[in-house]
Amino acid sequence: MTNWSPTVVPYGADQTVYLVFDSSGPSHSDCPEKGIERDDVETIISDLLTGQLKAPVRVMAFNTLEHWIEDVSNQVAEEIQTRCDIDGVPVPEHVEDFVASHTGAIQRLHLA
Repeated sequence: MTNWSPTVVPYGADQTVYLVFDSSGPSHSDCPEKGIERDDVETIISDLLTGQLKAPVRVMAFNTLEHWIEDVSNQVAEEIQTRCDIDGVPVPEHVEDFVASHTGAIQRLHLA
């Protein structure tokens, strides 16, 4: 992971903002990780499951009023795994590494 971190958490309304660090994109060699901002965790999970974010590395949350930052990658990965388990589908290939690395999940064999 790069040494990037938010330098200033803005003052204002009490809002939690989520940043997804994604390592895909056309300038992968110039900037191996890009931060993509989202307003809520549900949007992040949906974007990850539908392939709008192709190579997630980490998900960070920060609150603009309380001035905290937290790595929520484990919670997001566990929620993705749970939803896939409930639906009886495998974790999408583009997020398998993210889910496995943040849940400690062993790659599962999916029988046809």
